[in-house]
Amino acid sequence: MHCPFCPAEDSRVIDSRVVDGGNAVRRRRECEACGKRFSTFERAELRLPMVIKKGGVREAFDVEKVRGGMRKALEKRPVPADAIESSVQQVLQLVRETSESEIPASGVGELVMRELRGLDGVAYVRFASVYREFKDVDEFLSAVQTAVKGG
Repeated sequence: MHCPFCPAEDSRVIDSRVVDGGNAVRRRRECEACGKRFSTFERAELRLPMVIKKGGVREAFDVEKVRGGMRKALEKRPVPADAIESSVQQVLQLVRETSESEIPASGVGELVMRELRGLDGVAYVRFASVYREFKDVDEFLSAVQTAVKGG
C-alpha cells in the first residue's frame, strides 16, 4: 500500500477491524519509511447494473445520487441519520440483487419511493412530486393519499 505522506510503497498493518455491518474492513497501517500512520478500507467490489435514464443515456449506478435525493426529500424532517443510511443501504442491496446488467432509472426511483414511504410520508410526497412530475392537483392528492395509507 502506498503511503499518502511519502513516496514509499511499503506499509504494515497494525490493526484490522470489521466495519459497516461486516461489509468492510478498516486497516490501520504504518509506513515502513516515514513511520506515519493512516487508515485504509476494503470492500468487496460488486458489479452494479448500469442505469438507463429517461432519454436512453446509460450511466453507472451512483449510491451518492440515491443518498442525496433521499436527504433532500427528508430535509427538515424528524428522521434520524441512521434510519436514512439504512434505507440507502436497502436500496443499494436491492439494486445489487438484480441479476440484470442494466436497470431503468424508474426502477431505482420506485425503490427510493418505497423506502421514503416507510420513513416519512411528507418526504415520500416531496420525492414523488419531483420524480413523477405531477401534471395536476389530482395526481398530487393521489400521492398524498398513498402516503397516508402507508405511513
